[in-house]
Amino acid sequence: MIIADWKTRRLIAAAVFAAGLPTLACCAAEFVSSKPQERVDYWQLRQAEITALLKDTPRLAPVRLVFLGDSITDFWHLGDNPWFPGQKCGRAVWDESFGGKPAENLSLNLGISGDRLEHILFRLLPQSAGGRGELDAAGLHPDFIVLMVGINNTFAAEDPMLESVFAGIQAVLTAVRKRQPSATVILQSLLPTNDETKNRDLVRPVNQRLAALADSAPFAGSVRYLDLYSAFVDASGKQLSQCFNDGLHPNESGYRIWRDKLVPFLSQVRASSKSKPTSS
Repeated sequence: MIIADWKTRRLIAAAVFAAGLPTLACCAAEFVSSKPQERVDYWQLRQAEITALLKDTPRLAPVRLVFLGDSITDFWHLGDNPWFPGQKCGRAVWDESFGGKPAENLSLNLGISGDRLEHILFRLLPQSAGGRGELDAAGLHPDFIVLMVGINNTFAAEDPMLESVFAGIQAVLTAVRKRQPSATVILQSLLPTNDETKNRDLVRPVNQRLAALADSAPFAGSVRYLDLYSAFVDASGKQLSQCFNDGLHPNESGYRIWRDKLVPFLSQVRASSKSKPTSS
C-alpha cells in the first residue's frame, strides 16, 4: 500500500508538472529576460535624444537657457527615478519653471548621465574637428548657458585630483564661451556630497576657485558664478541628506531648492545687464 501510494503520488505530480509546462512557457515568454536584446545604455539613449533635438531648428529658436552638465543636470528631466522606485527627480520642477512659462526661461537640457569633463568637451567640439558641435546647432542662440560640471571626474580621478577637475572645468568654460560668445554663462558651484572628506578636499576648494575664475580675465562680465553649495548644507556644513536621492543626485525637493536659487539669480543678471550704459 505504501508503494502504491508513492507511485500514485509520483504520477499525480508528473501530470501536474506536465500540465503546468505550457503556462510556465507562456509566462516566461513575457519576460524581457527571455528575449534577445542588444545592450543600449541610458547615456546612449540620452545622446540620441539630444542629437534629434538639436536638429529641430524651429524648436531651438525660442530657447533662452541651455543647461549643460552630467547626470545632476540630466535628471532635471526625469520624474520617477527609473533605477530606484519611489524616488523622484526634477521633472515636475522643470516643467513648472523651464518648460516655457515664462518664455524668458524656456530651456533646453543637454545633460547626459555619466559624462566626465572630457566627454562634455567632446560634445562641444565642432563637428569639423570630429566632435558633436552641440552648441553650434542652427537656430540655437540662448541668453544663458547654465553650467554644472566636474563631479564625475572625482571618481577614477587623475592625480592631483583638485588640479585635474579645475583644469577640466576651465576648459569646458573656455569652449562654451567660444561656441556661444553672446550668451552669459551661469557657472554653478558643485553640490555637496555625502562624503565630507571629498567636500573638504575637493568640492569646496574647487568652488572657491570657480568663484575667482568667474571674476577673472577673460571671463569677467560674461560669466556669473552661482553658489548652490551653501543652500544644500546645514548650519554645521553637513549635506542636507533629505534633499538627495543617494547622497549625490538631488531629489525633487533638492531640484526645487536649485530652482529657487537659479531663477532669481537669472532675473538679477538680466536686470544688471539692462542697467549697464551702452557704449556710443
